[in-house]
Amino acid sequence: MLREMVRRVADEQVRPLVPGMEETRRFPEELVEVFGDLGLLQMWVPEEYGGPGGDLTSVCIAKEEIGKASLAASTLCANNSIGLILPLLHFGTAAQKDRYLNEAAKGRTISAVAITEPEAGSDVSAIRTRARRDGDSYVIDGQKSWITWAAQANYMLVFARTSEGRGHEGISVFLVDTKTPGLKIGRKEMKMGRHGSPSYQVFFENMRVEADCLLGEEGSGFKACMRILDLNRPSVAASSLGLAQAALDESLRYAQERRQFGKRIGDFQAIQFKLADMAMKIEAARTLLYSSAQEIDGGDTSRLTLLSSMAKCYVTDVAMEVALEAVQVHGSYGYSTEYPVERFMRDAKLNQILEGTNEIHRLIIARQLLGK
Repeated sequence: MLREMVRRVADEQVRPLVPGMEETRRFPEELVEVFGDLGLLQMWVPEEYGGPGGDLTSVCIAKEEIGKASLAASTLCANNSIGLILPLLHFGTAAQKDRYLNEAAKGRTISAVAITEPEAGSDVSAIRTRARRDGDSYVIDGQKSWITWAAQANYMLVFARTSEGRGHEGISVFLVDTKTPGLKIGRKEMKMGRHGSPSYQVFFENMRVEADCLLGEEGSGFKACMRILDLNRPSVAASSLGLAQAALDESLRYAQERRQFGKRIGDFQAIQFKLADMAMKIEAARTLLYSSAQEIDGGDTSRLTLLSSMAKCYVTDVAMEVALEAVQVHGSYGYSTEYPVERFMRDAKLNQILEGTNEIHRLIIARQLLGK
């Protein structure tokens, strides 16, 4: 039922917005209300706080279906999971949960996650943004980059160093209202793809926040970051899975319509092999993703990091491979904006990079297997 509902929303509400998003790179603000009214924006808010009470599997289903229409729009679905809901559920106090989760349950709250910096990408431990304690508050100074939704967000999850230490030691995490004085939005990044989900530079200049903005214990931010990313990464894979399926669907349609040498190109073995390989990879990716999500939802987190990295890495790689083949199947038309497969190719690339590059995930997987 969830899949059918989201598919209908994607076809009727999301797909018509895609040309405008591509042309103007604008944020589809009208989807906030659409997704919020259907519980798609706030999927992970528990029922006790007035939310839908979704789990990882349901989030993946929704993001997969929206991803078929637009990878950018799929990032808005369950947007506040990583920047608000999951951090609060795992590290927030009872007072923090009551304050923020009840608000998020209304379906109008957007959040952003401020981890990445000019010199801290895959190496989170290189964070230089500082937060110093000053009485009953913290003062934050620093710079972040590539922060998606920064200009649209109501709240921002900010990672900052509260003390010196080796590697990730001394990093803390703060939940900050974006209207706080001292928080400044910088330039909008001009990206190759995913145009409807804008990213920005963010600056903190003597930004003072109350001490109760701290999530978890001081200095435990890196641990919080890793836990949150592990829980969210399969949903990134789900968006890519939707994109891959859309690329295959477009290729099947084109192969049955396009004629060369007096035949449909789908009658040629070279094209048939491409379509078969695309379908096999997608089916394998779907099985890995949903078996992983079900194991995590079942409460067994012993393989959380391993499965999360496997799903994110494999499915996003498949999406890129399938998107490239879709362009090849379409020939010259695949390179034209007249067909959506060129957008699929541009959009697919980003998910191999964000939330840990796939090279980093291969290291994580290998170290998990080796017991390191």
